[in-house]
Amino acid sequence: MQFSRGADPRPGGDEGAADTEPGVTEAQVLPWPRLWRERMAGRMSASSRYPELVLATTLFGLFTVGFTITILAVSLGTIADDLGSSKTTLTWAITGPLLAFGVVGPAAGKAGDIWGHRRIYLIGLLGEAVFALGIALAWDAGSLIAFRIFSAAAGAAAGPASMALIYSVFPPARRVQAMGWWSMVMAGGPVLGVVAGGPVVEALSWRWIFIVQVPLVLLGALVAFILLPETARTKHRARFDLGGAVLLAGGVTSLLLALNRGPILGWDSPVVLVAFGLAPTLLWAFVRREGRIEHPLIKVAYLRRRNVAAPVATQFFTNFAYMGGFILTPFLLAEVFGYGATRIGLLSISRPLAFAIAGPLGGWIAVRVGERRAGMTGALAVTASMVCLGALSGSAPDLLVVVSLALSGIGLGASAPSMAATVANAVDPEDLGVAGAASQLLAQIGTVAGIQLMQTVQVSREAADGLAGSYHAAYLLGGLVAALGIVSASFVRRSDRSIEADEALPEAVPDDERELVGTAAQ
Repeated sequence: MQFSRGADPRPGGDEGAADTEPGVTEAQVLPWPRLWRERMAGRMSASSRYPELVLATTLFGLFTVGFTITILAVSLGTIADDLGSSKTTLTWAITGPLLAFGVVGPAAGKAGDIWGHRRIYLIGLLGEAVFALGIALAWDAGSLIAFRIFSAAAGAAAGPASMALIYSVFPPARRVQAMGWWSMVMAGGPVLGVVAGGPVVEALSWRWIFIVQVPLVLLGALVAFILLPETARTKHRARFDLGGAVLLAGGVTSLLLALNRGPILGWDSPVVLVAFGLAPTLLWAFVRREGRIEHPLIKVAYLRRRNVAAPVATQFFTNFAYMGGFILTPFLLAEVFGYGATRIGLLSISRPLAFAIAGPLGGWIAVRVGERRAGMTGALAVTASMVCLGALSGSAPDLLVVVSLALSGIGLGASAPSMAATVANAVDPEDLGVAGAASQLLAQIGTVAGIQLMQTVQVSREAADGLAGSYHAAYLLGGLVAALGIVSASFVRRSDRSIEADEALPEAVPDDERELVGTAAQ
């Protein structure tokens, strides 16, 4: 097997590269590391299991990036003591990354659409390795927070790129199943991090978690360098919309900052009010700009498509309730039930564990019942979880607590893969990266809004409703918002493509003809 000089041998590789001169073999013109990689990649891409290899490769990389998230959260007190800081200061190590995603996520997704997602994914992993080492060597709270934000930015680049890489090798009808496994790793990685990392923190030091992370990330980058395909890049010579990226980042960051600082500084604080005022102004300017320029960061026309607007709205509503309840429940168990930290930790694992298990099952079910029903059922389960948690009393058995928590995990695990795949199937192939980033961005905004607003309701209602009643009010808010997810998911249209039709059609068949054949197969 011979390849053109400079060409990627896999589907979506570089096009237009110069061929090797007559009589000159690839072994004479390519450095041996690249020659070995291209030959290895060529053999792998010829396998019928190549999509699964790409999926496993990207998921391993995502696991190495994300498994430390919960370790940092649960070890905040230990880290604060070690660095001579306070827990209040170090909460920016948790908040900062949320803001970083608003800045980096959509821009990284578009960069991958223009310059190739494999490249962006590798940059994200290598950046994660560098900054993980920086976290391990942090000398004070400021350096830890800075390295953590940069690390999150690198992870934000890898996330949309991984989704686009998965979408590029799986046909539309199989994407929801692939995203089920993606959801499992995103939810299960932090759980495994707590289980495996907790003893390491207690026996050695929190720094060792990040020291161990470095070789794992580098291993993931090496495997990705060998196996991952380069995605098809934008057909025309597109320019990166820096102005749009700045406006979107500014609007999202202002909104997240206002939601995060509101409960701390007060919702009438000048800082919070200014941030709330800036957010819609900058986002409105972003939409106006994107509608006028030739190469927008996000095509405004996508926002008018039902299978873009409805799924991202569903992700916002379900993540609002899921993460708001995730943060609130440990306080409920400690203050109302009187449980200790160990018991709370064991009970809390049931939620992300259920999410991790439900992800692949949700993808399998969605193929058979449709994305709309999967999304509605998932949102219904999250709503039921909020109702159950709000009805719990201090004498409730642990089994009821576990079931109430697991319902949220099952619900989000069932809906998230379907909604993400629906958005991907509704956009053009050259916009898969920014579509994935938009899905993650709305989920992130929902996460921050749910955490802050549900906590605010709990605190504000305590004097009037009592401690238990204040938690009931907070979960009521979560349930109402999750119920909106049922409504938004009902507007999702099922994909017209069947698995059999998609797999039977050759790649040479144009997209519009594939749609017609897929529709006839239903």
